[in-house]
Amino acid sequence: MILVIFMILVILVILVILVILVILVIPVIPVIPVIPVIPVIPVIPVIPVIPMILMSKTRSLLTALAIILLSAAEVPAAPPDAQPQTKTKTKTKTKTKTKTKTKTKTKTKTKTKSKPDLAFLGPRGGRTFDARDTLAPAPESSADARECLKGLTWKPRPFRVRCETADDGRGEVLLRFPSPVDTGNAANDRVAVEWYVAGMNTGTAKRARAVVVVHESGRGMTVGRLFAATLRKQGLHAFMVQLPGYGHRGSPGGRLPADQLFDRLRQAISDVRRTRDAITALPLVDASHISLQGTSLGGFVVASSGSLDAGYDSVFVMLAGGNLYEMIQKGKRDTARVRQKLTEAGVSDEQLKKLTSLIEPTRVAHRLDPKRTWLFSGIRDTVVPMESALALARAARLPTNHHVKMPTNHYTGIVLLPSMCRLIANQVKTLPARKR
Repeated sequence: MILVIFMILVILVILVILVILVILVIPVIPVIPVIPVIPVIPVIPVIPVIPMILMSKTRSLLTALAIILLSAAEVPAAPPDAQPQTKTKTKTKTKTKTKTKTKTKTKTKTKTKSKPDLAFLGPRGGRTFDARDTLAPAPESSADARECLKGLTWKPRPFRVRCETADDGRGEVLLRFPSPVDTGNAANDRVAVEWYVAGMNTGTAKRARAVVVVHESGRGMTVGRLFAATLRKQGLHAFMVQLPGYGHRGSPGGRLPADQLFDRLRQAISDVRRTRDAITALPLVDASHISLQGTSLGGFVVASSGSLDAGYDSVFVMLAGGNLYEMIQKGKRDTARVRQKLTEAGVSDEQLKKLTSLIEPTRVAHRLDPKRTWLFSGIRDTVVPMESALALARAARLPTNHHVKMPTNHYTGIVLLPSMCRLIANQVKTLPARKR
């Protein structure tokens, strides 16, 4: 009886979710320019989804569902040489003349998972590669832009990239190399990049073009990893940069103080640019086209990092914009929380203006190549309002068809992630190599 009641509840929840999807997504799909909406996944188990949705505190019901659906869709396929799960059952019975029975049951469940074949990196003890900064900002006529660039660039120098074992489910390789910005925090100042190796989701590593991915503000970096995993499924190498204070770069005490946010974002802009030179030193990476993609917080970093010079061959900015000071003052939800933390940290209005100006994307966005830059915005986004997105689009001189206005808010935009990744992959694979 209990099972019957539970199954009825499950069916009711499924129906509610489907109704929400129909109401919020289907009526507005035709509005989207450029991106065709493609079904994410036909069938997944439902019961495990329900508690995850109910536990979500930071996303709407639809967004939580979308993340779970996409996560299920992007589970890497098992390598051909992976051993299947085996079960061994042993049952023995012995009888004695005294009619004493002894019954012994032994169950052994063994699950073997093959490790990725990283022989292409060379012997285990020598997986370190020499790299060098190629940062070369073009001459700048604007005095304001020159002043902004001065705080974001550094003197190029050689550095070394070390390949380490990746955390389970976080790609196949973890790259570590020094940040060009020294903050005095040893853990934070070693950049960490998750490498999702092209081809290894289905078999053997292969040579391919690459995309550098910069994640959102969430501590779990969930959306960044979904982009990386999905782009790898499109046949590209994907490298997800862990921003300062995240993942392997986190401090034992947890989050960074709010008043250090902008210093860390300045460091992030430099780290992302250096990542381009770090990955071109690796085997199997086709350096003829290295793309850059960022979402939300990562999108702001990408907009500025891609403007430093012509290091990246294409740039894709998701759910981000310009006019940081105005956005922080007016934005809701995540942006409102940032505003509150800055206020609690004692950051005054004048200080906020100065701090945001140091990393303001619109000061340097005119340096982006408009033919190789795309901006994706949610028309219902209240975290990064449309006026913020339009300010960046104007500064970057983007053609109309390079500013894609999606019928979503800041969180439900993830439903269109597969379509966005297909557009990115198509551009990365087909755009001709730049003359350098």
